[in-house]
Amino acid sequence: HDRLTPAIVTVLHTLTDVGSGKWIGIVLLALVLFFVWKRWWPSLVTLIIAVPGGMLLNEWLKLVVHRDRPFIQGEFVDWSGYSFASGHTIGATLLYGQLLLFVLPSLKALHLRLLCIFSAAALVLVVGFTRIALGAHFLTDVLAAIFFGIIWLMLCTVLGKSVRRRTVASAVPTTHGAELQR
Repeated sequence: HDRLTPAIVTVLHTLTDVGSGKWIGIVLLALVLFFVWKRWWPSLVTLIIAVPGGMLLNEWLKLVVHRDRPFIQGEFVDWSGYSFASGHTIGATLLYGQLLLFVLPSLKALHLRLLCIFSAAALVLVVGFTRIALGAHFLTDVLAAIFFGIIWLMLCTVLGKSVRRRTVASAVPTTHGAELQR
């Protein structure tokens, strides 16, 4: 942290912004408008529960754990709040992970699927690295954020599929009554 130059700090701040609340809010707004325009209601609900829901759970976790940041004061660090788990990193994990889950089923070519997976993972890792390099978080804060983000996305995916199956099953009319009358 002591060896950071202003030029490196500028680069780190630029890279860390792809996990910031402001950036995630802009992308979420664009996706919400797109899903409403396309009338993709299940995707809209999944997005809203997965990303903002996971970020709210992270804020609750910060209050429960109450861990101070590595550097409270410093030339490059001016963040308030608690350290565990990294909000930028979980935000990046949730947003880019959910985008990946939306896009992967439509990609048939293996090289495109791998490119998307590695791109999403790289974005999350870059955000996590910048949070550590800037002194805002410990390594465990970043690793926990990635872990909790993945677990939350898995839970949202499993529950979302379960709800969709139940909704589709209740919408399909049964023919048992007609068969019994014959």
